[in-house]
Amino acid sequence: MKAMHSNMDKDMRISAIAVVVPDYDAAIAFYVGKLGFTLLSDTDQGGGKRWVTVAPPGGGAALLLAKAVGDRQAAAIGNQTGGRVSFFLETDDFARDHAAMLAAGVKFEETPRTEPYGTVAVWRDPFGNRWDLIEYSR
Repeated sequence: MKAMHSNMDKDMRISAIAVVVPDYDAAIAFYVGKLGFTLLSDTDQGGGKRWVTVAPPGGGAALLLAKAVGDRQAAAIGNQTGGRVSFFLETDDFARDHAAMLAAGVKFEETPRTEPYGTVAVWRDPFGNRWDLIEYSR
């Protein structure tokens, strides 16, 4: 496979990743209210549509909270990746953030485990999306 050539003058990054949710306000309440994410934008676009982005306190790519429209999108809520872990929330202190998330009512699917790459535990948001809370070994 031939490698792509990079252009050193480019400045590209993933700025946001869409996550389909049933309701904007419920998603904001969870991500901002329970997880402590920052509400970056909440702009009315008319017709019941909003541009809502949130991001974890340490930065990185934002989540675009996209309200499902129609049966097809509603069916994708919580299953955008076919049941696999969709999102990876990196922390610099697993024990601290795991305890805080448990105290906030976040439901973990497993007890924390140590892997060659770090400490990790799978949890679900209230919409069914599977996440890893992970502290990488460096």
